[in-house]
Amino acid sequence: MKRFVGLLLCLIGGLNLLMAQERVDAKEVTIVRDDWGVPHIYAKTDAQAAYGLMWAHCEDDFKSIQEALLAMQSRLSEVQGPGGAVLDVMVFLSNPDLLLEREFETAFSPQFRKVLEASVQGLNDYAKNHPKEVMRKGIFPTNEREIIKGYLLAQVALSNAVYSIGRIFSDKMETFKPPMMTTGSNGFALQRKKMKEGNTVMVSNTHQPLEGFLGWYEAHVHSEEGWNMLGGKFSTGVTLFVGTNENLGWTHTTNYPDLADVYQLTMHPTKKNMYKYDGEWLELEERKMKLKVKVGPIRVPFKKKFYWSKHGTVIKNKTGFYAIRYPAMFNVRAAEQWYWMNKAQNMEEFKEALEMQALACQNVIYADKEDNIFFISNGQFPYRNKNYDWSRMLPGDTSAVVWEPKFQPLKNLPQITNPQSGYLYNCNNTPFSATDPAEDLKAADFDPTMGFNPDETNRSIRFQELIKDYPTLSYEDLKKIKYDRHYASSTFYTWVLENLDDMMNVDVQKYPDLADVMEVGKRWDRGTQVDNEQAAIFAIGIVKVLKHIEAEIGAELHNTIPEDVYIEALRWSKEYMLKHYGKLEVPLGEVQYHIRGEVEIPIGGMPENLAPSFMYEVEKGKFRVNMGESYIMLVRYEKGGEVLIETVHPYGASNRPESPHYTDQMELYAKQKLKKMTLDKASVLQNAKEKYHPGERKQVFRNAKITAFSLLQCIKISIL
Repeated sequence: MKRFVGLLLCLIGGLNLLMAQERVDAKEVTIVRDDWGVPHIYAKTDAQAAYGLMWAHCEDDFKSIQEALLAMQSRLSEVQGPGGAVLDVMVFLSNPDLLLEREFETAFSPQFRKVLEASVQGLNDYAKNHPKEVMRKGIFPTNEREIIKGYLLAQVALSNAVYSIGRIFSDKMETFKPPMMTTGSNGFALQRKKMKEGNTVMVSNTHQPLEGFLGWYEAHVHSEEGWNMLGGKFSTGVTLFVGTNENLGWTHTTNYPDLADVYQLTMHPTKKNMYKYDGEWLELEERKMKLKVKVGPIRVPFKKKFYWSKHGTVIKNKTGFYAIRYPAMFNVRAAEQWYWMNKAQNMEEFKEALEMQALACQNVIYADKEDNIFFISNGQFPYRNKNYDWSRMLPGDTSAVVWEPKFQPLKNLPQITNPQSGYLYNCNNTPFSATDPAEDLKAADFDPTMGFNPDETNRSIRFQELIKDYPTLSYEDLKKIKYDRHYASSTFYTWVLENLDDMMNVDVQKYPDLADVMEVGKRWDRGTQVDNEQAAIFAIGIVKVLKHIEAEIGAELHNTIPEDVYIEALRWSKEYMLKHYGKLEVPLGEVQYHIRGEVEIPIGGMPENLAPSFMYEVEKGKFRVNMGESYIMLVRYEKGGEVLIETVHPYGASNRPESPHYTDQMELYAKQKLKKMTLDKASVLQNAKEKYHPGERKQVFRNAKITAFSLLQCIKISIL
């Protein structure tokens, strides 16, 4: 009888759950497209707005969204080959289903649950209405758990656990110091007293891949429940990740504290898969991963064994068994925290959202219309045993180093509100350099086991050089700083590449063949504008250096370049310049281009500029920028309450080649210009270029066809 009653209660609970999942009527959602094709979604409820946001994103970039979903299912290798397999393995290692099974049903508020369900409905409805665009069987219908799994994967990647995992795989176990970072972001916030016009300003300047499912998508959501936000998100995001509403705005930059711990397990000398833990021998749980990796026209089966221990996931390599544990494994609520950050109307509500502590890492730079500015080096920091060196390998045979998933409160983290200087910044540098040096935080005041990065980047050094010349600055002055393309005057130093100066100061007695390259360096003013003729040879050399870093990510280099590496890079660059240009000095814009489709625009910038560009070779004699400044937003909160917004996307609002918005922002982006945006509904409607409900858009996107020309280009790229 008890069993029958239990089954009946489960059935009733299931019916209630189904009834609670109210379906969104697409006719109650309106999508308005502006001159740039950016979607402005209007609806009565937040859930309806979330539905429209996901639908609009599918219209513009369904391919990237599907790639993200495939990664969540450990199936990205089916369409991207070995490159996609890296993320497939990451998802499997993180074992997100274990956490979701334990917490998913009780983790979220009813209000956010509706937003999440509506987003998934929008995604599934789009797939159902556009079956020819679906890339692989089994992707759809997707569900809420898969979307949250994507957030978990992002938190793992952003917390740099991926670097520690990479070192285990490559059998390079010497150190677990912070990784060599080759990209980053900038964020600035300035109060009225610092700005000549008397406005509070927030600058969001992330440095990401320019496209793909980690590329930014710009949108505006507006509901009658108080959600009015313009900003950027990634592929399967259900809200915006950075941006502004009518009262406040924020951006993120990646921080590099110690957020992953690696343990060397002590294995039994004779019994297979038995490890020592607190004096006992325990058996590893065996986990088998199966992939189908695309190789040319076929998909090759791939199998790999992994394990699970008291610490978390376990990887076996040539030297033994290693476990890894990271805070991102223990919280499923990141999506909801971003939702409440979107909804916050003042600093108190914003900080209340941060108190959820669902984001594994990421700095936050904030500003609002009340002239508040705020910086915090955010993260999930466990209470670690201070008797151990957490920056290195940990013993796997004791629970003394296996921390509980209880994290230090927000008040314990480095943060500054409204400094006397009137400004805050972060350029992926130490949180102990965030404003005027007289007001900076002191590392000694914080728990050393948090492992915060103590160093600067060249961008932070350059920002400090520039800002000190301005007791107050105009909006145009701020733009000049934000778009600066010079290295710091005193040094090339950055904790990313600590000895980059050595590459510019080669001993010509030892390497006489590089004497002419060093002569170019002497004439170089360290600028990287399009017309700079001395920058190109070093830009090409740095491409070679970064390729070495990617190949040697697990080495005990601690962010230094071996002499033979940078000498080889300079020789290669010299040979390249002479072969393709016949000389060592040509304008950077003749070497480096912003390219999409048939549009090619010369562009400046090099790695570690405040306005950086990262390039890779597309065809002989021409390099394409594929990473650097991505979605850019500048916001001014006027005294009277008006919010003035300027933004730019590297390409445009659509990733569909047939769309007029596939390339229409490229010239703005390359020439360091911005477009005006607004949160005002009346203004958006007055200037609307399209207005429709999901499923009713007159413009029908066709599947991209492979022409003989594009096929030839693909073959060229694959050969190169």
